[in-house]
Amino acid sequence: MRQYMSVLRAGDFRRLWLGSTVSLIGDGMTFVALSWLVLAQTDGVSRLGLLGVCYTVPVVLGGLAVGPLLDRFDKRAVLIADSLVRAVAVATIPLTAAVGMMPDWLPFGVAAIYGLLKMVPLAGFPAAIPALVRETDLNAANALESLSFSLASMIGPVLAGVLISWIGPAGVLAVDAASFLVFALTAALVRRPLRPARQAAAPAPLRRLGRDRVIIVTTVAFMAFNIAEGMLLITAPWLAKHELPGGAGTLGALLASTAAGEFVGAAIAGNMRTERSPLRAIAMVQIPAACAYLLLLATPSQIAVGAGFFLVGLLSAPMTIWAQSLRMQRIPAELHGRAFALLRTLMQGTLPLGSALATPMLVHGQLALAATVMTLIAGLPGLALLTVRDGSRASSAQT
Repeated sequence: MRQYMSVLRAGDFRRLWLGSTVSLIGDGMTFVALSWLVLAQTDGVSRLGLLGVCYTVPVVLGGLAVGPLLDRFDKRAVLIADSLVRAVAVATIPLTAAVGMMPDWLPFGVAAIYGLLKMVPLAGFPAAIPALVRETDLNAANALESLSFSLASMIGPVLAGVLISWIGPAGVLAVDAASFLVFALTAALVRRPLRPARQAAAPAPLRRLGRDRVIIVTTVAFMAFNIAEGMLLITAPWLAKHELPGGAGTLGALLASTAAGEFVGAAIAGNMRTERSPLRAIAMVQIPAACAYLLLLATPSQIAVGAGFFLVGLLSAPMTIWAQSLRMQRIPAELHGRAFALLRTLMQGTLPLGSALATPMLVHGQLALAATVMTLIAGLPGLALLTVRDGSRASSAQT
């Protein structure tokens, strides 16, 4: 706890973190509210798939474009501009709904804009962290960022469900728009400039990252783990529908178990030091996290399956925190924006692959095969990490 308090005493980090947390809770409400609006349309159920495409596919395009912006301009300005644009985009729904003129295509357009800009804060905030805290506090700062994601995953959807019954989905999106304005305000209050470390950045960041074996193996390991997590996203509703009692309530409990595990794991990891061998530390949690997928075979025991979901979250959170600190130390500061945008885009991009991989297995009721594939895909890269030496740091610590 002392480590977290030390980090939060840094005023600029505290402001940006609080604003990001509020915005992430708003993000957790967005898809629920948009889905409810689409379901109210004619043929709404079939349109949910289109909404999902609009919500996720632009993330890849936006992620590739946002990195150069973060490395060329002050990150505060980029985060403020992103928050204002998304606030306006989301606010178009409650404004047009209030006058009875909301077109049916608008939720899909808002979802596409949201997806296109999603990587701005996902890359911008971690790219700013090294400039806001001491190097010895990187794990704690990254843990606080991870805690924000976990809290948002638990609070946002539940809050949206409650508010929809009171103020409707358009009203929920008005609250969401306000959360973006909060983030814009807190970013504007950050006093320390977050301009590029050097105006003449390296011309070929991809080539530079490609020469760092540690960055490559950790990125591939996380891409593989996210394939397994993408499979889990499809497996969870399938289990709730076909294998476990309780229906939708069980599905909510399973997803909440993962988020709760992530929260606990992040809280623990932020107080741990991994300077001597961060790769080994990552591997030592990735391997048991992969084995936790085998608890899906404990159906119809809700407790055992829920424990599997909890363990996946508990053990994957430290992986994320330690790997992010490792990247911050190895990647030169002038490349942080492009590097984090690129790496997070690559890692997020494998989630749909996992969903596609799990679907035919579950259609044929092959849960054992799905759980085994998840374990192997997530675990084998962890074993590979044990064979790689951390090597020397890049020049980021010198800039």
